[in-house]
Amino acid sequence: MTVLETIQRGSEFLAKKGVDSPRLQAELLLAHVLKLPRMQLYLNFERGLTPSELESCRELVKRRGQREPLQYIVGTTSFCGVEIAVNPHVLIPRPETEILAELAWSFLERVGRSAQDEPKLSALDFGTGSGCLAVAVATKCPGATVVGLDSSEEALELARGNAASTRVGDRIRFVHSNGFSGLEAGLRFDLIVSNPPYIPTEEIASLQPEVRDFEPRQALDGGEDGLDYYRLLACQAGRWLSPHGRLMCEFGDDQAEAIRALMLAENWIVEGIKEDYTRRSRIMIARLIETSA
Repeated sequence: MTVLETIQRGSEFLAKKGVDSPRLQAELLLAHVLKLPRMQLYLNFERGLTPSELESCRELVKRRGQREPLQYIVGTTSFCGVEIAVNPHVLIPRPETEILAELAWSFLERVGRSAQDEPKLSALDFGTGSGCLAVAVATKCPGATVVGLDSSEEALELARGNAASTRVGDRIRFVHSNGFSGLEAGLRFDLIVSNPPYIPTEEIASLQPEVRDFEPRQALDGGEDGLDYYRLLACQAGRWLSPHGRLMCEFGDDQAEAIRALMLAENWIVEGIKEDYTRRSRIMIARLIETSA
């Protein structure tokens, strides 16, 4: 069977299984099997597959037809131009989280430029998961050190690997922690960044199968109203911030005003609400009221 025939048959199978963008998915899976950039497939349409290549591709297409996410099947995804390893112990990074990452490193760069002495920038990634945010910040801010917290040892193991493979492992420290409990007293950060669980518990059953059945529930479930972790951040994050520090968080659809109210009640000023690529409110930037702007 040729490359083109394999793509066509895979596309038809995935379409019947209700997979979005079936042709693209089939191409990406075949490119992974053949260890080729996807666009190189177009120059090799007439190439015949070996029996082992064909069997490998069929197995991966079958898994995708069962709605297992493509990123888990191939084991990686791109985040802010960096290849990040992922597995079912961590949430798959979304494009909107790249906006959060850019806001984070841009803020740290401004802090560094405004410092009179050589700055020692620091950031905390609360609920680090795959470590994608921590890695992105460390990559873009070579002078910054980052601490990544997570309650999952399996997630932290993967995050450490991602930090090492992107050569920023010497500037990121990963800590097993429930909430902020794993931090040493007296630490202060210029920035706390977080993409916490924010799906209301009852809504998880209605999510796409790729999310509902494969991604870790603890990275999705934000409690009855989806705001459990924002309550925690509102109450506790301030004590870990430097006087000029900022808190930046991603949140779910239609949660902006509820989160704003939570923050105001705990002595925060919400400086901004940023939109994602679909023009939905998605990211909050806040500072404590008593700090200077």
